[in-house]
Amino acid sequence: MLLAPGMARRGAIQRVWTKRFHETQSSFVRSTRSTQGGRKGNHLMRLQWKANIPWLLAFTLLLTLFSGSLTFLVSANASAAMASYHQLLTITGPGIPPHAARWPFDISWFNEPSQMYYLADAGNARVDLIDAKTNTFLGAIGGFTGFHGSIETQGPAGLVTDNLYQLWVGDGNSTVKVIDLMSCSIVATISTGGTKRADEIAYDPLEQLMLVTNGSDAPPFVSFISVNHRKVVGKIVLPDARAGLEAPAWDPVTHKFYVSVPQTTAHPGGEVAVIDPLKKRVVKVYPLAACNPTGLAFGPQDELLLGCNGHPVILDARTGRVEATITQVKGCDEVWYNPGSHTYYLAAFLNTVGKRAAPALAIVDADSREWIQSIATVAKAHSVSADAANNHVFVPESGKGIVVFAP
Repeated sequence: MLLAPGMARRGAIQRVWTKRFHETQSSFVRSTRSTQGGRKGNHLMRLQWKANIPWLLAFTLLLTLFSGSLTFLVSANASAAMASYHQLLTITGPGIPPHAARWPFDISWFNEPSQMYYLADAGNARVDLIDAKTNTFLGAIGGFTGFHGSIETQGPAGLVTDNLYQLWVGDGNSTVKVIDLMSCSIVATISTGGTKRADEIAYDPLEQLMLVTNGSDAPPFVSFISVNHRKVVGKIVLPDARAGLEAPAWDPVTHKFYVSVPQTTAHPGGEVAVIDPLKKRVVKVYPLAACNPTGLAFGPQDELLLGCNGHPVILDARTGRVEATITQVKGCDEVWYNPGSHTYYLAAFLNTVGKRAAPALAIVDADSREWIQSIATVAKAHSVSADAANNHVFVPESGKGIVVFAP
């Protein structure tokens, strides 16, 4: 069900998706047509190629001579662009923000091909849809449990898009809703078999699998759902997890799922469980000291950023070795990597300065692993995601709306 004024809003969402889809397809068609032509055209192209060989060699030599300087200049400009972020605007709409003092939202997700931002808005029992290209509220998709006093049963919760124009959303009654993004409607509901919320989700595009966490159930467990068949095809119970489960993510380098486990019997500081999607079992564990991990995001060079209750850390995803600790901030939930600016963003909603609460959006250079800046947010601002096309950062804040930051 689409919660927006009239069919005009539904049409606006469909137009955005259709336009972005055709933009992607038209670039492919143009590249295909450029390779077509008859025998005469191919002969002319060969003649032109031979005539241009000296110029091409000279151009290649120039590129070789100046590549080092160009790389340095580009890197310097990128670092300068990331040096300072500011609040750009605040997106509001029907129910954004709600009139209540606290806004019980959860995870946000950004889909790069469509430049669409999705927010799990449990306070309004819906998923909010924002066109990040125009910073416009387009509408919302309802049909979720909402918030009734307990985060353990609130929904929607985690969400992620696949490569089939679908949005997968965890709900408070241990189900996963599948939303067709062309029609903006729920097309499937899949139970994970628990009693609490189906929480956060990660997507493996190679095996077409979703990994879903049920961290509030006792004992916690993860489920594997086939994207093609829309059914549960596996399950792993984690009986040693003493404080639930947090964010999962799929690594395109190792082809494994990684799950934040805040605390276990063996590792009070938490661990990262590495899960093989083919074997459907934990194949490796990375113990952590004084982290109690929550958010999780992959960055460059196959590195893994962990939002921690303590100071965030960056790990080598292949070995689990700690490569850096971000000491300027702590108390994070959702974290995000922006490949457009090579930047990490951390929703440090439990950050403190001395004994004073100081919630913040923390910004870290992913290449140097160095802290850049922290911007004050509000209490419970624990969600963050970013648009790689324009480097805008989206942070929902109670009493305000969806606050957009930019470099």
